[in-house]
Amino acid sequence: MRLIFLAALSLGLTACMHTLSPKPPIVIENSIGMKLVRIPAGEFLMGSDETVDTLLADFPTYVRDHLAAPDDEQPVHRVRISKPFFLGQHEITVDQFKAFVEQSGYVPESIADGTGAYGFNAQYDPSKTARQDAFEGRDPKYSWRNPGFVQRGDEPVVNVTWKDAVALADWLSQKEKARYRLPTEAEWEYACKAGSIDRHMTGNKPEGLAAYSNIMDQDTTKNWPQYADKAAQYSDGFAFTSPVGSFKPNAFGLFDMLGNVWEWTSDWHAPDYYSRSPTEDPLGPQSGDVKVRRGASWHTLPIYVRCAFRNWNTPGTRYTLVGIRLAKEID
Repeated sequence: MRLIFLAALSLGLTACMHTLSPKPPIVIENSIGMKLVRIPAGEFLMGSDETVDTLLADFPTYVRDHLAAPDDEQPVHRVRISKPFFLGQHEITVDQFKAFVEQSGYVPESIADGTGAYGFNAQYDPSKTARQDAFEGRDPKYSWRNPGFVQRGDEPVVNVTWKDAVALADWLSQKEKARYRLPTEAEWEYACKAGSIDRHMTGNKPEGLAAYSNIMDQDTTKNWPQYADKAAQYSDGFAFTSPVGSFKPNAFGLFDMLGNVWEWTSDWHAPDYYSRSPTEDPLGPQSGDVKVRRGASWHTLPIYVRCAFRNWNTPGTRYTLVGIRLAKEID
């Protein structure tokens, strides 16, 4: 009965979404060079009905005992985004964040609290230490300016906290007399799926991500060889972050919705929230300990690169994998 209901609901929503376009996206540009795409109002199925078994069918190199059940992506539920909104066509770049810091005088948390951030240690030698990773920190030598690897100005800024993201949104709101903010978790997933009911923009097979997403592949595993069998079995030319827009956009005209860097949302995380979420414009729990981040990163294994996948960090987290994408409200 449940499968019949979900199939019928999926067909109805898919038909509804197909009326949205394939029209060219409406894109605006703001005062610091951010491009934003107009996302239409609409309905979608939030979450997924994945199980460990369905995931293992497409990812046979994973071990069942090491794979967490995707319980907090369930139940699948209908969500209505009642108003159109603008969403960053790309993740916030190093140059854009630099313009914010220099023009506003804001001091990012990794510098303000003196504890620094995380970074890639290029001198890491797994044969000489028990540590299983090349990341280290927190350390004052690392910050949004220095994640331990070289970044161009058009690559996504990393090592930014949730507070840093909100400060950028507030500054832009004041500067432009508009309302910038972090997207809600529901807005983010709606924008990522862009009418699809699959894991990602090309269906369910991991190899389909090659043209759309900078994730952990054979270039990345040169620094993390322990993940070579579980990483994507292709090379995209990027061992770390890539310039925004290097891959194909989704159906809404948004780039890097999966891969490159994780993106903060406005929501607190609760594993059972989907069972009590309102249908229209859900805002997440009223309180919590951790904020939701979405979208995977350049260091994410392909099994976790899904529009419905949820992850989280404390608001003060600053890490080499986490960045920002902002929303702008439409009056």
